[in-house]
Amino acid sequence: MQDLRQAALEIAQTALAAVDPAECVRRALREIDLGKPARIFVVGAGKASALMAQALEEALGDRIGAGWINTKHGHCMELRRIVCHETGHPVPDAAGVHGARRIAQQAREASENDLVICLISGGASALMPLPVDGITLEDKRAATDLLLASGAPIEELNCVRKHLSAIKGGRLARLAAPARVISLILSDVVGDDIGVIGSGPTVPDATTFAEARDILRRRHIWDRVPAAVRQVLSSREEELPVLQNVQNVIVGSNRLALDAARNCAQSLGFQTLLLSSAIEGEAREVARVHAAILKEVRETGNPIAPPACILSGGETTVTLRGSGKGGRNQEFCLAAARAIEGLEHVLVLSFGTDGTDGPTDAAGAFADGTTVKRAGAKGFDVTRSLDENDAYPLFRTLGDLLITGPTGTNVMDICLLLADH
Repeated sequence: MQDLRQAALEIAQTALAAVDPAECVRRALREIDLGKPARIFVVGAGKASALMAQALEEALGDRIGAGWINTKHGHCMELRRIVCHETGHPVPDAAGVHGARRIAQQAREASENDLVICLISGGASALMPLPVDGITLEDKRAATDLLLASGAPIEELNCVRKHLSAIKGGRLARLAAPARVISLILSDVVGDDIGVIGSGPTVPDATTFAEARDILRRRHIWDRVPAAVRQVLSSREEELPVLQNVQNVIVGSNRLALDAARNCAQSLGFQTLLLSSAIEGEAREVARVHAAILKEVRETGNPIAPPACILSGGETTVTLRGSGKGGRNQEFCLAAARAIEGLEHVLVLSFGTDGTDGPTDAAGAFADGTTVKRAGAKGFDVTRSLDENDAYPLFRTLGDLLITGPTGTNVMDICLLLADH
């Protein structure tokens, strides 16, 4: 099992290296013609925005006139020409509002002959909150909390937040007009929809106020969100005009990380199968499907024979039923552990590429055929832990958490299923 764990770690590290934000930006700059702007402004937000900004400073130096980025607490770094500002995630905070105002101000300062480079990565929507007139940050935070607790996927979360924002859904690019805008985007959403990533601050909004209302009703929280939120969503039907002189470029994605992971696994002697980079659904249900595939590989050699590495990526959700501590990757692994109980020579690793899984210090966890037995010996009941959404204490006690610290990138989650002879 130790050999499988070491292999999983090497594969994971290779995947993360492939989506290093700085290298992604450097690669993009080699392919994009920036022209000869009078001034360059840099704005943006996301968990990876600091490393992206650092790469920009290295490449453009004094050509950058000013800049401001919002990033998550603990993800900041010292920059020379761009202000790196720490804000709250996943729930927006007052620091985020202050930073968003400064970002909006810099966008407004740009003129026709200037260039605004916008850096967007995972977490940007929560990290760059600027509520529309009529609602407060507390109103928006309450709506966000209810959406998260309901298990809403990122597409639904961002649809609602866009319509409560003065900066999302293309509104940042509108503030910068008539300046040229180039957005460098590190994708953290299934399908790489640029209108969803960071709630699309430089992308015309394809969603509507009616859709935002429907999401809240479908999630049974319409009557629970603040009255001001209902008022804004019910009374406004504005359409964002077509944005001119805006270029949106995806510089890194989950698929890029998975391709690198697959190549690494092959170099280690594994047969590989990449299931999908678009996995969605309830974490524990998706885990059961993955566990069934792993059992089939181990027992029959289908769809590939051991030594095998099956890879997938995407972003599952967790509907909160208990009051425990954990994250979607830890819940995934705990559900998988129950499904592969007693199976020999297998390993599951699921982790968030940003180094954070839920409100914990872990990126994810390892699980194998002995997890349930070892947990029982330590006084844990796996079923009870799942019922309470309380995977973290169990995996911490077993020494099976994956703790990387902030990775500086964010391209959703990666799951590795390893099987040996």
